Amino acid sequence: MVLATLGGVAALFVVAVLGYSLAGTGSKAGEKGDGTRLRSGSRSAALTSPLYVSGTLPRVECRLPKIAEHDDASMLRFLDTLSDCLDQVWERQFAKAGVPGFTAPQRVFWSLPGSSPCGSYPAPGASAFYCPANDTMYVGLSNVVDTAGGEPVSHYAVYARVIAHEYGHHVQEDAGILEYGHELMSAGGTDARTEASRRIELQAQCFAGAFLSAERRTLPITRAQYEAMIADNRARGDDESRPDLRDHGTGRHYAGWVVRGYRHGVLSACNTWTASASDVS
Repeated sequence: MVLATLGGVAALFVVAVLGYSLAGTGSKAGEKGDGTRLRSGSRSAALTSPLYVSGTLPRVECRLPKIAEHDDASMLRFLDTLSDCLDQVWERQFAKAGVPGFTAPQRVFWSLPGSSPCGSYPAPGASAFYCPANDTMYVGLSNVVDTAGGEPVSHYAVYARVIAHEYGHHVQEDAGILEYGHELMSAGGTDARTEASRRIELQAQCFAGAFLSAERRTLPITRAQYEAMIADNRARGDDESRPDLRDHGTGRHYAGWVVRGYRHGVLSACNTWTASASDVS
């Protein structure tokens, strides 16, 4: 999910849950709460980013510690290690693509309620979000398990995908893609807003799949792991939502863009901005 300030409304683009929104801060589009600007975006950044021709993501031999049931400390170790791997992978990929300005996001892995520039947490069903106003990922240590439909923690790919997705929004922010999407959303009607949101969310899905693909040697995904991850993503689609809430993609597409990134492993497969509307419905 992305929490972002749009006009006078802080809109929540939810990956894990549906139909949740927050009251706005009054900031202008692309502006942080303190009045400074978010990283600028452009149409070319979204449609023809050098990242798309930068090839496969580098392997960093990521090895994740096991998660224990009902153990926030083990989840914290898992999330920190995974985030360290993501930092290394994406820093190298930006350098390879010749895209300047990448900095690793901040992390808040929480077990107690709190607040961010994008709103308070926890929120109903929302376990993780990225706030571009302060370049920070927020993840609930127990909430990320609670919103995974009862998947056992041994199915670590389910949880790794959630974090890699949120990190994907930071990638979009540093590449100038996210702000372009926000501009489309603020300028258009309901259909334009929800389609732009789907392109944002489904691209983050594909980025997550590409990361898991790059690390498959040290993060092996068994058949059971893979099927659990796909089933979890299908369940998160907004097929049954009202038209104005269909901002994540159908279950088939929400799972399908992860599969696309995982199978192809190259970022050229993740350009949702040139995909047909039927592929991001």
